[in-house]
Amino acid sequence: MSDISIGLLDSMEAPVSADSVTLELLRAARATVRASPLGVIETPMIPWSQTTLPPCGPCNIHIKMENMQRTGSFKIRGVANQFARREKGGHFVTMSAGNYGKSFAYASKHYGSKGKVVMPETAPTSRSTLIQSFGVEVERVPTSCMMDTVNRCIQENSMTFLHSYDDLDLIAGHASLGFEVLEKMAKPDVVVVCCGGGGLLAGVAAAIKLSGCHQTRIYGVEPEGACTMYRSFIENRPMGMDTRSIASGLAPPFAGTLPYELCRRFVEAIVLVSDEQIKMAVSTLYKSGLVVEPSGSAAFAAIVNGKIPDMENKNVVCILSGGNIGKDELTHFPD
Repeated sequence: MSDISIGLLDSMEAPVSADSVTLELLRAARATVRASPLGVIETPMIPWSQTTLPPCGPCNIHIKMENMQRTGSFKIRGVANQFARREKGGHFVTMSAGNYGKSFAYASKHYGSKGKVVMPETAPTSRSTLIQSFGVEVERVPTSCMMDTVNRCIQENSMTFLHSYDDLDLIAGHASLGFEVLEKMAKPDVVVVCCGGGGLLAGVAAAIKLSGCHQTRIYGVEPEGACTMYRSFIENRPMGMDTRSIASGLAPPFAGTLPYELCRRFVEAIVLVSDEQIKMAVSTLYKSGLVVEPSGSAAFAAIVNGKIPDMENKNVVCILSGGNIGKDELTHFPD
């Protein structure tokens, strides 16, 4: 699948370009996230050298522990800004492999909204069960049918679509993570971030670059089997594909349009890691006492497998983006 048509949604949403993303907008979103009743926390950022992780060469690496965030991932940041800017008690639909859906469901319960999450059939069933526990409906469908299902919900049930990564409010909320990084390391040389649809990568990159860190190199990391942003960089337009990866949270069927524009403007490059490298990353982190899901381990996998160039004697930030992994899932990873 080389291109994705999102049908009905094209005519419903006014186009937003990268020029809409300003430092002022991101700072305002950060204030909203900080004040959110959803309880978003400022996660720790610790030196690699102060962990029991294996040494990783002559560089100063700090790990941003977003796996410790409320609801277990960075997604709550964007959701906090999205819901703050939507009508209370609305009827919303979204699509998610798990982490966004969990934060969406958590926010829906808090705000008294009705919600539905369209999930890919490949997502762990434990995640759909958790989402349903918040009183939100889940419909599992093939990945290629997710957008058609969302469009049906909009047409038949008058539901409002909240995008899980291609949304200005969401991206602005995610930028709060970038600002937190700069408070701990004012001028990082390298920042490594996972990339699925690109919402987190776009938000973090925009916050860092618009704050004046023009020399910082920001890298996105995707699985080899779900490399939509990587292909988008090659084709110079947002691309889709039939995605397959153990990191289901990094495997949406297409790259977001706004995330793509922002990533092309602010991101140095997209690098790829294999599923086996992701599995080893999860295992290595777990052995050091860090519970991180496959999607959340991608940046770490890129660093330990030499995918990031010119790190020697540099100040590097590695973002662990999520920790939603169950005991049953951990049994599938190498000892």
